[in-house]
Amino acid sequence: MNPKKAVSQLKALATRNRRLRSSLRLVRGREPRLAAEQSAKWKILISTILSSQTKDTTTNIISKILYKKYKTPRALASAPISTIKKIIRPVNFYKTKARHIKETAKLISKKIPRTRDELMKLPGVGRKVANVYLVEAHNAPAIGVDTHVTRISQKLGWTKQKNPYKIEKDLEKLFPKKYWNSINYIVVSFGQLFGTSRRKEDEILNEIRKRV
Repeated sequence: MNPKKAVSQLKALATRNRRLRSSLRLVRGREPRLAAEQSAKWKILISTILSSQTKDTTTNIISKILYKKYKTPRALASAPISTIKKIIRPVNFYKTKARHIKETAKLISKKIPRTRDELMKLPGVGRKVANVYLVEAHNAPAIGVDTHVTRISQKLGWTKQKNPYKIEKDLEKLFPKKYWNSINYIVVSFGQLFGTSRRKEDEILNEIRKRV
């Protein structure tokens, strides 16, 4: 695919997001948020771990409860694992995630790593979580590839790969570096806003493919 066409498609997705998010803000009285949109770096990391294979709306609710009770990573690291499990029970794989966020909170209580390789040494932090954290916390040029990015990238012809790492590499080749840190946010927002109806999602993506 021509990189200019891919950039145009990405911008079209962003425009769709802005319009719908604006409408939802008027209806709900607040701006819809992704799980990684947190006020502190340690919260960004913990919420991104929690959000894996869980809707951001659910993760946001759980994160708010969790951070109200535990205001620092040190406090979370000292929390009983049974209490953490009880709080985060609505998220998928909560038992494993409870252990991961407790262990990670302990390791980051003094300093959070700033490189992907170091972040990936933390419990519960894979390449996607590390990339999303780097984008949200440091505005770094990175692409977090999750199920939304995988699905929509394939439908728009950005990649034919199924492996997240290979998809990430295809997107890095296709898009100029200045767009990398926008891809996950734009595509995931689109996927969550429209993906509840694959029929509607496909209609919009088909429209974008024809117009761009």
